[in-house]
Amino acid sequence: MEKEFWLSKWKENSIAFHESETNPLLLKYFEELSLGKDSRIFIPLCGKTLDIAWFLSNGYRVAGAELVEMAIQQLFQELGVEPKISQVGKLILYSAKGIDIFVGDIFNLSKEILGPVDAVYDRAALVALPQETRLRYSAHLTQITNKAPQLLITYEYDQTKLAGPPFSISAEEVNLHYKNAYTVKNLLSQEIASGLKGHSAKENVWKLY
Repeated sequence: MEKEFWLSKWKENSIAFHESETNPLLLKYFEELSLGKDSRIFIPLCGKTLDIAWFLSNGYRVAGAELVEMAIQQLFQELGVEPKISQVGKLILYSAKGIDIFVGDIFNLSKEILGPVDAVYDRAALVALPQETRLRYSAHLTQITNKAPQLLITYEYDQTKLAGPPFSISAEEVNLHYKNAYTVKNLLSQEIASGLKGHSAKENVWKLY
């Protein structure tokens, strides 16, 4: 997706992808990663997800990457936290106690800039990227996080009937991205009760470790 696409979504407040509560699949399956408190969780393409507040309130630290600065300005406003803002390479860093969000192109985020992370929570990144970008993204994510374990959420549906994002990602594709670096375990595959934009769809939860 082009930057202008996502920027227009935020400017128009057309952000149906922004959930109004903590993701229930995160609440149900995060313990699968067996992380101690104070672990640092990386959330790629994080937006202003309420999952960040959940992590912070439960004693975890958060690192995130987001293309649209407006989303991160709103995130800190809603957290009620005043960020320190600085330039780090080609990225803008918004930081406060327990939280570091890097604004800009995630491909400009290096392992050195990101720093050590204990796990990755990918609810909205892989599914947001078009097919031609996903292989590059998954390889980059694996590299900058030093193969940190992941909780990954994907959708699966007939892509001919519905244009993404979120894009449909099959089990075969998840394995294509990650089987060389991780053990890939499917934790859940269920029909979305209300469908996805009016179409039948499944939601899948993966543990990569």
